[in-house]
Amino acid sequence: MRKQSSRQVVIRDTVIGAEKVLICLPLSAKRKSELLARAGEIIKLGPDLIEWRVDCFEHAREMDKCLLVLRELRKKIGSIPLIFTCRSELEGGQNTMSGPERLELVTGAISTGDVDIADIEMSSGAGFIDRVKEVGEESLCKLILSYHNFDRTPAEEFVVEKLVQAEEMGGDIAKVAVMPQNSGDVLTLLSATCRARTGLVKIPMITMSMGAVGAISRLGGGVFGSDITFATGIDATAPGQLPIGDVRKVMDILD
Repeated sequence: MRKQSSRQVVIRDTVIGAEKVLICLPLSAKRKSELLARAGEIIKLGPDLIEWRVDCFEHAREMDKCLLVLRELRKKIGSIPLIFTCRSELEGGQNTMSGPERLELVTGAISTGDVDIADIEMSSGAGFIDRVKEVGEESLCKLILSYHNFDRTPAEEFVVEKLVQAEEMGGDIAKVAVMPQNSGDVLTLLSATCRARTGLVKIPMITMSMGAVGAISRLGGGVFGSDITFATGIDATAPGQLPIGDVRKVMDILD
């Protein structure tokens, strides 16, 4: 049995950080009609969570339109937990938005009650994060604090520090995604995950090594302490995401 998180997160009867590693499917589309159609398709695949990458939406800078789509998306996916992500351009976001614009959108979305988890980069700064936490506590929305590096894999100690930092900054879930240059970099990510899980980090974690080289981390990362993996139903929002059916088969074997 894999080591579970000391502090588990429960959302709509879904437990994050328990024995089962959860699978999240991302949604990214420019147009409302396309987004809702894709949502209808991926719920048939039975994901544990769904992530809306709102920064990919053509009207991401228009909050009224985003909230309208969010309301319809919530109705479409029912009780499946929803992660709301407006990724910053510095960490892979697809829309040029200022910090204040992103903050207004994220807090506005959380305030509707239709968002279960918000994913915010640690690089957003303490003021940004504290405001999201404040609104999240009022709306019972949990917080992922994340770090992404699309260029390389930092040293193991750095990765561990980022996971620890996410907890210290008030995150409910810590996330680190890095790009490997070789198989040794994948081992670095997995070793850091294992170290963090064995006492340093009490909250649930999401860790991944991106790209084809890092695909093994998406399949077996749960063995080392990662609690959620991202797969594809229709959309891929990061390099190396694998089809949900393949991920399930391998995870069943590892269990």
